[in-house]
Amino acid sequence: MESSAKARKGRQQPPHAETQGVLDLAAGTPPEPAQDTTSAKLPVPVKRERPALLPLRHTDRDFFLADLFDYALKDDGASMEAPIFTLSTKADLSTWTWESKDGNRSVEVYPSIKGRATQFDKDVLIYVVSQMTEGLNRGRDDAKNRTVRFTVHDYLVSTNKPTGGAEYQRLENALERLRGTTIKTDIRTGGQRVKEGFGIIDSWTIIERAPDDERMIAVEVTLSKWLFNAVQAHEVLTIHRDYFRLRRPLERRLYELARKHCGHQTLWSIGLELLQEKAGSKGTLREFRRMVREIIEAHTLPEYRMTLDDADKVTFYVRNPQRLIAGLTKGNKADAVHSYTRNPKRVPPELNKGKGKP
Repeated sequence: MESSAKARKGRQQPPHAETQGVLDLAAGTPPEPAQDTTSAKLPVPVKRERPALLPLRHTDRDFFLADLFDYALKDDGASMEAPIFTLSTKADLSTWTWESKDGNRSVEVYPSIKGRATQFDKDVLIYVVSQMTEGLNRGRDDAKNRTVRFTVHDYLVSTNKPTGGAEYQRLENALERLRGTTIKTDIRTGGQRVKEGFGIIDSWTIIERAPDDERMIAVEVTLSKWLFNAVQAHEVLTIHRDYFRLRRPLERRLYELARKHCGHQTLWSIGLELLQEKAGSKGTLREFRRMVREIIEAHTLPEYRMTLDDADKVTFYVRNPQRLIAGLTKGNKADAVHSYTRNPKRVPPELNKGKGKP
């Protein structure tokens, strides 16, 4: 009896014997030799690709984007998409300048010692502008104040960011760059020349800190008068909540341009070189073309798709099929409608004949 029990005991395998080698490898220890090589096979490792979009963390709410220059130079807003925010993820100490064709208007954007405000720093402005716009829509008196107070946790959750301690420091760095980035305008009109300099935000203040660490809890941000006036005049655009899921600065910038120029139109076309200028990309045209093609293949832009033809013309068009077909039908593009309805995944070449500046 005792010998047979020992035999049975010897035949028993430890729990999860088939995955014992995988678990040990993950722990950094060599696996035990498999007793039955015909039945116990290690799983083939599967390479996981990073999703094109960030995970969805934030709640469902409305967000608004205010165009600072469209208000400051409203009469020339059509040609004034100023790339105030750098696309670089490293400290950008460069200066951006623009001058109108007649020489009567010029704009200069220059950084502080910590660099220009980045495209991701703009999340702070979108959040603050959205809070203020929501207050105006509800008729709240405090929405007429240039200073907005908010909790950091609500900001992080609303803009689809993790809520770990590192994000608190990133927010403080963003506030410093927003405060330090300076915009100077030079406008000649009516025989006078007016120069003015202002920041994106006038000031920021950390109100409270957690008693057991250095993380900020509440923050006050005072908008510059130009940005505040734009919000008060309702010079804002709603943006899709998936904007905060876009990983690359260029994706976010292209969405902003598409959102502004498409508006109620079905599509908008622009030359690749001019698009690079409006986006603020500093690389070569060849490199910019490559990045645009990557974004086209990824289909990550909310609400819009893109095409790039052999003549280097980029066309943005709405994703909504009913709206797209209605717009093409209104523009007497029956062939494009027929092509799209037969194969929605294939972009009709007629889309590249849309309205917009080349």
